[in-house]
Amino acid sequence: MLMRDYNLGFISNKDIYGHVESTMMQYRRSIDLKSFNKNLIDPIKLTFDSKIYGQDLRQTIESECLRQVDKTNNNCIGYFHQNIFKYAGGGWEVPENGAKGGFDIVNEERHIFVEMKNKHNTMNSASTSSTYLKMQAKLLEDDSATCMLVECISKRSQDVAWKASVKTNGFTRIYCHDHIRRVSMDKFYEIVYGDKYAFYKLCKALPDILDDVIEGNESARLRNSVYDELDKTDFYKSLYLLAFQTYEGFDNF
Repeated sequence: MLMRDYNLGFISNKDIYGHVESTMMQYRRSIDLKSFNKNLIDPIKLTFDSKIYGQDLRQTIESECLRQVDKTNNNCIGYFHQNIFKYAGGGWEVPENGAKGGFDIVNEERHIFVEMKNKHNTMNSASTSSTYLKMQAKLLEDDSATCMLVECISKRSQDVAWKASVKTNGFTRIYCHDHIRRVSMDKFYEIVYGDKYAFYKLCKALPDILDDVIEGNESARLRNSVYDELDKTDFYKSLYLLAFQTYEGFDNF
């Protein structure tokens, strides 16, 4: 196992390597022709894409493969962002789903309760309302509590009172409470680790950590056999018959 000194300070080399490896192993890392066409691909769109973007069909197919694979990987990144705090110590916990009031990260010693979202724009009005009301309920239960909506990718670096539009009983009201916070990831790392550059340090080191993890485990790389499984003697026919095999005339393509 190759592991260098990542100089993070707030997490050990062993723990960050293991966490990155654990995230990587959850990634979808293989695709074949059967799974590629599981929900029937659109050969017409692939033909448009190939011609308009100046790609050969192999490049276009590989791009579509990556798009399909990527659909399954967003949850893995959510796992990475949330579960790194298992290693923080100091009372920080990542509860099982539904435990600790349904919060993603908690520190009962510091009365901090966190809901984590990947992007600033992933919450619709119903999700916003239910999350804010859950946080209000927590403040009623624990008057020392601070609840945080932590956004991994926020519009800006911030730690501000969350001003939210909340719908209850058919009426929409604007709420804002100093103990219900909207916090960007860099500021949350500072709260947890006491280092305002902690998140920056992680991002700076991440390419090296991934290089080391992948070098230590070749199964991490994507195995893509889609192009190789297509019939190269009549490539367009092979592609179009994936979707249109029973359509009239396509037996003579």
